[in-house]
Amino acid sequence: MILYHGSNMSIDAVDLKRSKRAKDFGQGFYLSKDIEQAQKMAELTTFRQSVGYPTITAFNIDDSFLLSCSFNIKIFEGYTEEWAEFVLMNRRNSTSEPAHSYDIVVGPIADDKVGVQIRRFIMGYISCHQLMDELSYINGPTIQYFFGTERAIQLLKRI
Repeated sequence: MILYHGSNMSIDAVDLKRSKRAKDFGQGFYLSKDIEQAQKMAELTTFRQSVGYPTITAFNIDDSFLLSCSFNIKIFEGYTEEWAEFVLMNRRNSTSEPAHSYDIVVGPIADDKVGVQIRRFIMGYISCHQLMDELSYINGPTIQYFFGTERAIQLLKRI
């Protein structure tokens, strides 16, 4: 399987220490099967940092890692209450300690449209059940792949 990472520079070697905290699945390296999603992220990152050029770096990974017992993997099949609580837990974690013990997490991305609904939930305007109802109207999730440990990063082979 080929996964893409969008940034403002080419990624020769993944350095988890450079990853930002308080992201959807925590501090780690994020990729997508969707090259268009990676391109959007590359453009957004370049715009926010005002340096570099939108760049997509491709990685190859053997899909069998999803069946591996040697990695602690969490897979979210879609927008669920469990997914929303997991994203909230990670977005609220501004410490250097991970909020979970997963090597790899696969699940929907909380983009701007999703982020608005999550903020409404956090502020108490809607219930968790209403949050799930709101998310179900969004045009299908874009799946992201989170690699949060050095061991998991070793699975990625730059193309």
